[in-house]
Amino acid sequence: MSETFDLILKNGTIHTPGGAEQADVGVRGGRIVAIGTGLGDAGETIDCTGLDVLPGCIDSQVHFREPGLEHKEDLESGSRAAVLGGITAVFEMPNTNPNTDTAERVHDKLKRAHHRMWCDHAFYVGATADNAEHLRDLERIPGTAGVKIFMGASTGSLLVDDDNALARVLASGTRRVAIHAEDETRMNARKGHALAGDPSSHPVWRDDESAMIATKRIIGLARAARRRIHILHITTPAELAYIGQNKDIATCEVTPQHLTLAGEEAYPRLGTYAQMNPPIRSGAHRDGLWHWLNQGVPDVLGSDHAPHTIEEKAKPYPTSPSGMPGVQTLVPLLLNHVAEGRLTLRRFIELTSSGPQRVFGLVGKGRIALGYDADFTVVDLKKRWTVGSDWLASRCNWSPFEGMELTGKAIGTIIRGHRVMWEDALANDAVGEAVRFEATEFA
Repeated sequence: MSETFDLILKNGTIHTPGGAEQADVGVRGGRIVAIGTGLGDAGETIDCTGLDVLPGCIDSQVHFREPGLEHKEDLESGSRAAVLGGITAVFEMPNTNPNTDTAERVHDKLKRAHHRMWCDHAFYVGATADNAEHLRDLERIPGTAGVKIFMGASTGSLLVDDDNALARVLASGTRRVAIHAEDETRMNARKGHALAGDPSSHPVWRDDESAMIATKRIIGLARAARRRIHILHITTPAELAYIGQNKDIATCEVTPQHLTLAGEEAYPRLGTYAQMNPPIRSGAHRDGLWHWLNQGVPDVLGSDHAPHTIEEKAKPYPTSPSGMPGVQTLVPLLLNHVAEGRLTLRRFIELTSSGPQRVFGLVGKGRIALGYDADFTVVDLKKRWTVGSDWLASRCNWSPFEGMELTGKAIGTIIRGHRVMWEDALANDAVGEAVRFEATEFA
């Protein structure tokens, strides 16, 4: 007697830990319970003929601006953009207003997000000099992605820039700590390099050494504290070469925009819309990131989705805010790189699914395997299309990639067996729930 499933994905190319295969996937109770052919009947069947079924893609760095900055974005609108782009889970950053730096504020975000966010989610706790000794308890709250340190001032008021305070933060807790590594002292000394009205001077002000000094400092402090770290949005090849020598203690992230944009073209075309921290650098930097990515050094891809309104970005540099949206374009941009031969699909899956699972200790996510959450990003690798404003869902309503012709697109986003998005149409209801971590489930 054949089994009955809640959902079957049929006739697709399924990407399991063993590789790609033509198979069906059976889902029951939100989890994967069968992989094979002739599985039986289901309450819902999705025909994936001609499509590739990937493990659900995870964006481990987004800024959704709620609470306090909802005119830029909120948890609903940001997560809607995420699932329209094929993202099944996000880790949201703490530089909101107020900052997410107490247990009360973490629980407030979790309450706001439950079944209001379209995708699954976790929230970082922001480190400060004042809460350093409390971080060992805060990082254990279910639904937290860990602790985030801003070594260089970015959007918001979280900043931990001196070695004594950094050492106190690293001494409090055991989970991997996420780092924004730019050296505040050097950037303050170089403010004169930020030329009024010239956003192309942004990477001159926040130069390579600002990043490298901070990366070396934090790795040294982490080694002294015997604390694992995760360095976000790496922009220089030299940093990746250095991190490659310190993989026992440091993992790292690269972003689609740093792999796609080159300053020589981006600043004349986009102006302040290309402004972010750390900066978009030269084409040589971009090519260097690809070299080290193909050497296996970066562990994950994160969008650093950081929306600002058109009115805010229209301010003259350097009064314009740094940051750009990206959660909706992460998957298609990288699929386009796959189509153009810069990236293998296997490496893409590693950077967006199994990599986040390994780095952050996720429970039940990151692969298509029995017992795992039924999270799938269903893609058409051959679909040719143009990023249009009518597709963008972020409240800021712009993208540096608008008008770009791409090959590859997410056709469907399935989260714990729920078809949340299919062919750009959303489900009736949001189903987002907190992501589970080994460090909080089994503390």
